[in-house]
Amino acid sequence: MPFALVLIVLAAGWRLIALQEPALSNFSPLMALAFCGGVYFRSRWQQLAPFAALSLTDLYIDRFYATEFGYEWTAGGAVLRLLCFAAALGLGLFVASRRSWLNLFNGALGGALFFYLVTNTASWLGDVAYARSAAGWWQAMTVGLPGFPPTFVFFRNSLVSDLLFTGLFAGAMEAVALRRGEVSLFASRQTNVT
Repeated sequence: MPFALVLIVLAAGWRLIALQEPALSNFSPLMALAFCGGVYFRSRWQQLAPFAALSLTDLYIDRFYATEFGYEWTAGGAVLRLLCFAAALGLGLFVASRRSWLNLFNGALGGALFFYLVTNTASWLGDVAYARSAAGWWQAMTVGLPGFPPTFVFFRNSLVSDLLFTGLFAGAMEAVALRRGEVSLFASRQTNVT
């Protein structure tokens, strides 16, 4: 699994680099790695590695947002993001026993939607700049607050990155399984009949 750990380090680095380009906001492989960790990793410490990467990069990103926009994340927001990652890990564990390309796609899609809905609803509930109405919630889901990139851009980037990086990670893991002669999604599952 050294390959997987290298991917997690690169993912954390990418998350920090992407901050410098607003068009790449939320284009991060970490959620996909949390999901795929549930699908492919059997070791608990390997499953927790994306959480460590998220927590460490959150510290830097919080400082970046405070400096650039005067907006600091709350501890509750950090916990909420960790819970969303835990949900992605749980979804991955569920998909692990039903592994197929369709289930991987649906898991990545579901994780992105869940993260988007939960974090933006929490922003709507916690940020006084949003009206406490259906219109305020819709603003939180689509355009967000003035001075920030629209929240639908965050969702688009999250969705694309979750699907892309889930595909890349799963493809790499399946290729390794094929090379080792293990059962993979690419190979038909054979059972011994005696």
